[in-house]
Amino acid sequence: MTVHLYTRCWNDADMLGFMFRHYDPVVDRYFVYDDGSTDGSIEILRAHPKVTLRTLPPGDPKSRILSSVRFSDQVWHESRGVADWVIVADIDEHLYHPDLERYLAVSRERVVTLIPALGYQMISAQFPEPADLLLCAHLTRGAPWVKMSKLGLFDPDRIEATNYATGRHSCQPTGEIRLPPRDELLLLHYKYLDFERTQRRHEQSGTRSRELDIAKGWGKKYFWSREQLAEDWNAFERATIDIADSTIDHHRFHRARRWWRDLPRVADAEV
Repeated sequence: MTVHLYTRCWNDADMLGFMFRHYDPVVDRYFVYDDGSTDGSIEILRAHPKVTLRTLPPGDPKSRILSSVRFSDQVWHESRGVADWVIVADIDEHLYHPDLERYLAVSRERVVTLIPALGYQMISAQFPEPADLLLCAHLTRGAPWVKMSKLGLFDPDRIEATNYATGRHSCQPTGEIRLPPRDELLLLHYKYLDFERTQRRHEQSGTRSRELDIAKGWGKKYFWSREQLAEDWNAFERATIDIADSTIDHHRFHRARRWWRDLPRVADAEV
C-alpha cells in the first residue's frame, strides 16, 4: 500500500518534527511546497529522506485563500496510478485513527474511496517538547469543531475532482464515491499550542493576506485582537474532551452537521 502526502510550508520549522513523527509510519512520500520559509524549515525538509521539496507556485495575486484552494484541488493528481491513498493536509493537521495503517488497508480492500475526518481543535497552554513527540499520544485534549471536519484522505484513482471550498472546510467530490460505514477518522488540528505563540502566528499570517482575502473576510482571525483570540481559545478549552478516551464513540459524539451526510457509504455488512 502506497500513501502520498501533499502539504504547504511557510516557516513551520517548529511543527515539522511533529508531522513526521505522526505520519512517517504510513506515508511513503511527502510532497512539500514551500512558500518562502526563512526559519530553518528548508533545511529540515531537505534532511528528511521521504520528502520531495518544491516551491509553491505564486497562484492568484489577489487571494492567498483561493490560491490554496486551487493548489489543494490540483496538486494530488500526479499520484494517480502510483499511490493507493493521498493525504492533503496542512502541517498542523494530523489525521488520526488508533490503527491508521490497518484502517487504510481494510478500507482499500472494501473499495472505500474517500474518508472524511471529524475535526477537533486541539489545545495546550504550553508548546509541546521535544520536537519529535507523538502529539496524538501526548497532547490529547481537543474540542469538536465543524470547520476542521474535512476531506484529507482519498483514493486518487477513483476520485475525479475534490472541488474544495475555501479553507477546505467542505468539498463536492466527484468520481466513484464510497465512504466508510461509520466516521472513525479524526482530524486533530494542532494550532492552539501556547497562546502567545498562536497570537504571533496569527499576526504574521495577517501580513500575508491579499486584497480579495481581506475584502471577503477570509482569514479574519489573523486580525483578531488579543481579547478576541482569548475568547475563542477559552470557548474551545471549555469544550475539550480527551480524544484518546476509548469509551468515546466519535461517530455519535461529534454532533455537528456533516457536509458529507448525503454521500454514499459502504454498507456495514461489507466491512
